Amino acid sequence: MRIGIDVRDLSHGLVGGVHTYVAHFVPALIELAGSHEIFLYADTKRPFELSSLSDHVTMRFLPYHSPLSKAQHDLFMWRQMAQDHLDVAHFPSNYGFGPAGARIVITLHDAINILPLYEILRGHRKNPRTVANMLYLHYLTRAALRRADLLLTVSSYAGREITRYSGFDPRKIVPVPHAPTPDLRRIQDQTTLADVRQRHRLTQPFVLADAFKNPAVLVQAWRLLPGDVRQGRQIVFFSRKPDPLPIVHAAVAAGEARLLVRPSREDLIALYSMAEAFVFPSWIEGFGIPVLEAMVCGVPLIASDRGAIPEVAGDAALFADAEDASTLARHIALVLSSPTEAQRLRERGLARAAQFSWRNTAQRILESYSQAMRVQPAAQRLADVVA
Repeated sequence: MRIGIDVRDLSHGLVGGVHTYVAHFVPALIELAGSHEIFLYADTKRPFELSSLSDHVTMRFLPYHSPLSKAQHDLFMWRQMAQDHLDVAHFPSNYGFGPAGARIVITLHDAINILPLYEILRGHRKNPRTVANMLYLHYLTRAALRRADLLLTVSSYAGREITRYSGFDPRKIVPVPHAPTPDLRRIQDQTTLADVRQRHRLTQPFVLADAFKNPAVLVQAWRLLPGDVRQGRQIVFFSRKPDPLPIVHAAVAAGEARLLVRPSREDLIALYSMAEAFVFPSWIEGFGIPVLEAMVCGVPLIASDRGAIPEVAGDAALFADAEDASTLARHIALVLSSPTEAQRLRERGLARAAQFSWRNTAQRILESYSQAMRVQPAAQRLADVVA
């Protein structure tokens, strides 16, 4: 096959989940796909992140002059792809338009871009630039889905949500999970852990949590714990922003919690590794990367049973509804008071995490290209409907 992949995420200096996905599955796929010709399409906004590409890989760099260049490439990259006579064109960043004659594969990471507009816009500050970007992504994603032959997404749950909001044929949606990044591991070196404790002034054992993932129910559950379980312990919230929900600041003021804003990646891995439990009562997750991170780092996992979280965690977590503080408190008390239960969850988490790898993800993506070649092209289906 002649395979084309839009890899502009690797020439924009980006961070985030989609960038992580592209940065790790592409090298793994190149390694697996030695019998295929691969064309990578980047632009010249920033230096390209990958180097030492194999002989079966061809790079195409599209000129980048201004922010308008991105829109131009979004809409007209297919022209360059058409010159390469692709069999499959893969757009791993939620939308894209491929050339006639190629099967179009899109990775739609979740249903956010295709929700009704009132759901997309509600709750957001009405910054004109933000609204314009949301509208742009909404309309381009919906237009791209009408031309796609196959969709990849990160979980079966995300696939069901995409079908619900788009009507896309569920038989042509393939769940392909993320995988842990290579830097993740359980840190056991006591000198390293002691340094992190000292720098962040962590003088007590703690439960770790994300300050933006339903912190109120965790604080409620914490206050329901027996006094002897809670005594001498605290919640440590990590946050990518300095302004989480007010309940976090209230818990800090009450001496129940600490808030660490933007800890380094290395420090976050150490926090996972030394925590007595990771509590993740998220309202909704299309995948739940922190769940995977926690399991890799060997921390006992307590999580909500919503979205894709049970799909990712399998039998390696204790589950509660995202609003059920009483059950959450019972789970926390069990893990904190029973070394046997904590060790059971730790071992199951490590075993479950071992099932996820970027090589496995790349293998499933490569297989999806062959699957796309077996379906009637979307362009032809549209023509048949019109006729």
